[in-house]
Amino acid sequence: MNQQHDGSRLERIDLNLFRVFEVIYRERNLTRAAVLLHLSQSAVSHALNRLREQLGDPLFVREGRGVAPTLLATQLAPGIQEALAGLLRSVSRGQAFDPLRDRRTFTLNMPEQMEPVVLPSIVAHLREVAPQLEVRCSSVHWAELQRELMAGRIDLAIEIARPTDHELRHQLLLSDPLCVVAGPGFSGELTAARYLAAEHIAVTSRRRGICVEDLALARQGLARQVRQRCQHYLSAALLVAQSQWLLTMPRRYAELITAGLPTRLLDLPVALAPVNLNLYWSMQVEDQTGHAWLREQMRALAGGHRA
Repeated sequence: MNQQHDGSRLERIDLNLFRVFEVIYRERNLTRAAVLLHLSQSAVSHALNRLREQLGDPLFVREGRGVAPTLLATQLAPGIQEALAGLLRSVSRGQAFDPLRDRRTFTLNMPEQMEPVVLPSIVAHLREVAPQLEVRCSSVHWAELQRELMAGRIDLAIEIARPTDHELRHQLLLSDPLCVVAGPGFSGELTAARYLAAEHIAVTSRRRGICVEDLALARQGLARQVRQRCQHYLSAALLVAQSQWLLTMPRRYAELITAGLPTRLLDLPVALAPVNLNLYWSMQVEDQTGHAWLREQMRALAGGHRA
């Protein structure tokens, strides 16, 4: 296909339809797409029908309560998303950002247990350097996080490092070594042999299977005795404070929640990797000055507290 034919075909397409396409592709649901686009569902359906006619393909077919992309839609989506992101970057470069005057609100996503560790220092810092900015926290599960970031409903996320695709940018924020919380019922030195022989509390939201520490131990051919499971580190620390059980957890959070408890923080006597936390954001806001500024502030804060 020659360039002249490509150009004349593009001139016949309303480029606003590609924005509708991108949101439907991401949401897999016309109703949610209409809400995000601030349009009626009939307007979204009409726009989709126009694009279908111009491209000669259904693009989306009904699947359950939503829609699924056709093969052509799947092939088109990466290029359309990248083009829209590039347009947003171009517009954002021309927008000035003054942290002392800006009144915007950023939504920051993180696991609930991370909030008391991370949020106070962020808010205290922003009060000094950007007094009119507001940070709101949310806790969306990883399965939903990418969609929320791409939709702009979440600006930044702090999550355990894990594989992701090209639509999300990420950078290591901090690395927190694991330690052992021991209560008054456990005395003396903690050796690897005593660690493996002791009874432990495991913190996990999984109803079945083993937790992250046990997976790591199993890779080394080791196993420990888990006596109790619970969902939150705070409740686990309170149980440790009245027993001989041990709790393995990130050191920074342990220092926070065990203050005032009759517990000791001990070095982990077996080699387990630290907990690495990444900062995640959408490629669509990569070059937005306000987002870039906030990311740099958070990296600077984390750098001042790394283990």
